[in-house]
Amino acid sequence: MTDHNSNYKNITISGLPGCGSTTLLNLLREKLKFDGWKGFSGGEFMRAYAAEKGLLDTSKSVHHDASVYSDDFDRKVDYGMREKLQEEQNWIIESWLSGFLAQGVPGTLKVLMMCSDDAVRIDRIVNRDQINVEEAKKHIHERKEKNVAKWTRMYSDEWKKWVVDAGHATANDPIDFWKPDIYDIVIDTFSMNQTQALETVLHAIKKD
Repeated sequence: MTDHNSNYKNITISGLPGCGSTTLLNLLREKLKFDGWKGFSGGEFMRAYAAEKGLLDTSKSVHHDASVYSDDFDRKVDYGMREKLQEEQNWIIESWLSGFLAQGVPGTLKVLMMCSDDAVRIDRIVNRDQINVEEAKKHIHERKEKNVAKWTRMYSDEWKKWVVDAGHATANDPIDFWKPDIYDIVIDTFSMNQTQALETVLHAIKKD
């Protein structure tokens, strides 16, 4: 079903843990379901796969890092998301890299979720995963470090082609998958509540 009242064919939501990307996905999925929009969480998919293959200790509430997957599997899933954005419509795709993977894909609204107060972000992880503050700090730091190292190795060519050659970064800039310049909307969930974040995206996709 095509929504003729929309400025965009698809939406991506990206952001580090605790910034509200999954919450925004769920709100948009509910709000837009009668217009034919569908939601996809890369994290949910990967966790289900990891559990099925015995790569994940399901007794632990904390989320795992990308090192449990092979490069080939990661790339297959990531490019599958990019193909959806290129060939289909009315998708809301949420994952750490979905906005990066949407670079150069016409008709995609790329939303970056951030939280300018790390203490608030850590508190959200504490509540989500039922762990203490020190565990949360250690977990999110190590998880980001491992993921960024892997993806930087895997996607350096794509970064040059999609970002540097497109004029969004210089060849000397470090690879930053959450560089605000490569997104259409940046939402700071420290200063903006869930309803405001939802309305910001809805306003962007609706034609005047």
